[in-house]
Amino acid sequence: MNRIVYVNGEYINEHDARISIFDRGFLFADAVYEVTAVIHGKLIDNEGHMARLERSCKELALTLPVSVDELKHIQEELIRLNDIDEGGIYLQLTRGSAGDRDFAYPKDAQPTLVLFSQARSLIESPKAKKGMKVVTIEDIRWHRRDIKTVQLLAPCMAKQFALDHGYDDAWLTEDGYITEGSSNNAYIVTDDGTVVTRPLSNDILHGITRKALLQLASEADIKIEERLFTPEEAMKAKEAFISSATTFVLPVISINDQAIGDGKPGPIAARLRKIYIDLALSQTA
Repeated sequence: MNRIVYVNGEYINEHDARISIFDRGFLFADAVYEVTAVIHGKLIDNEGHMARLERSCKELALTLPVSVDELKHIQEELIRLNDIDEGGIYLQLTRGSAGDRDFAYPKDAQPTLVLFSQARSLIESPKAKKGMKVVTIEDIRWHRRDIKTVQLLAPCMAKQFALDHGYDDAWLTEDGYITEGSSNNAYIVTDDGTVVTRPLSNDILHGITRKALLQLASEADIKIEERLFTPEEAMKAKEAFISSATTFVLPVISINDQAIGDGKPGPIAARLRKIYIDLALSQTA
């Protein structure tokens, strides 16, 4: 069965979808995106994703061609049309096409809005049970990582480097400190059980799952510290883990071939994963 996707007001077969070769998302990565998880056919934390989308649009002077309520309807219609029980909805907004290539923002281009579904298992993840191995590499991205743009070549290069060298993912470093993972936020757990993660700034993506996790951790009496941490501190940590919209929480069991703790998924990461999944499931009731 072919997917039905959404392109500029139309629900069409994925093989019939067309975007102009002059679209600025294609030519300049002049575009933003969001990915919302789906569990039991329901959107998870979607309000947070839509709020971040609106912020990204504001930062880049992009115009959403439909309201947030209309976006939610489109997302839900794609879930229905493609019979998605578990997976995600990808949304991308570009500045559109001016009919040629020019660096300056066009004044009259119509934005391009594309959404499509992806079916995948989210709750049952082998990596949640066995953990992830990560490698640290230099963060070469631009300095507005708080805007969720589609210019993802540097993260792709980081992830591919990790995979090519036998790791599951990369943690990025800048000025001697961890910024985040290639497509996720990064955390460590100290000997006293404190969860440490980098504070929000232009240097990292303001993760929607991150925000929910910190709130859930606080409610569960897990101490949080938002501060910088080094790869050396991370490698000596009691636990480490990552979070993102479609991975939720996944434990990190080694960094640069150095085992974290006892080299097995830790209890705090497992607890936060369960708490978050329970919250997500409550949104599907």
